[in-house]
Amino acid sequence: MGAQLRVYKRRIQAVTATKKITKAMEMIAASRIVKAQRRVAASMPYATELTRAVTAVATGSTTKHPLTTEVEAPTRAAVLLITSDRGLAGGYSSNAIKAAERLRERLSGEGKEVDTYIVGRKGVAYYGFRERMVAEAWTGFTDSPTYADAKMVAAPLIEAIQTETAEGGVDELHIVFTEFVSMMTQNPVDNRMLPLSLDEVADENSKKGEILPLFDFEPSAEDVLDALLPRYVESRIYNALLQAAASEHAARRRAMKSATDNAGDLIKSLSRLANAARQAEITQEISEIVGGASALADATAGSDK
Repeated sequence: MGAQLRVYKRRIQAVTATKKITKAMEMIAASRIVKAQRRVAASMPYATELTRAVTAVATGSTTKHPLTTEVEAPTRAAVLLITSDRGLAGGYSSNAIKAAERLRERLSGEGKEVDTYIVGRKGVAYYGFRERMVAEAWTGFTDSPTYADAKMVAAPLIEAIQTETAEGGVDELHIVFTEFVSMMTQNPVDNRMLPLSLDEVADENSKKGEILPLFDFEPSAEDVLDALLPRYVESRIYNALLQAAASEHAARRRAMKSATDNAGDLIKSLSRLANAARQAEITQEISEIVGGASALADATAGSDK
């Protein structure tokens, strides 16, 4: 009985130490979510106005440009997948990877070859374990991305969209990331970055009651689009990285809270078992004492006769 009690005590100590760690990680993640939310909100106006500017240029000219012109028969697409560098975030990375897999299957079903670009060690590990080809990968900044990181990621994608498919370029750019909706809801989404769907933007503006302004372009609309192309891609990727970071922190906070609660429940269960073992040990000792006293009394009575 004593050995069993010691086992329970050691397990309670181990689970208590784990609970302290998960509680600390939960608090750290919760503190980082607020900062990440602010960064997402701060990036939205620039991305929105840049999209409106691109739409205004595209609708006000007849210039054919990779930013806005649909290819008649697209044969190659690039997919940027954003995952996390660290684990302990529940199904955050796995859900994003599943969304990328569904997008890949859909594009392949349309007869398009897919080049995969990955942000985050979890996505790199997933594709590496399955020995799949990855065009390029970046790690080390998923929990706190900067605009410089977005520019670094965007550079090869911009080059790919500006290159002919016969020379290794692509006709479309897609991005898969986890959209931050609220502290409790984060949804993996796949969006097409390029070519920009002017109809969707126009419908969104009409719902808001907004009218695109008229511009005169100097030196030409094509030069303006050439200048806006990298800015547009960089801003979209930066916003996606920020939303993914906020989603990662929220998912980690939720996972660590669940782990902390489970550790508390396990400690209660082990404490009950330890108390039962201690009670059984005390009962056994009392029984042995009573039995010994009874035997001694019988022996004394026999010697008196």
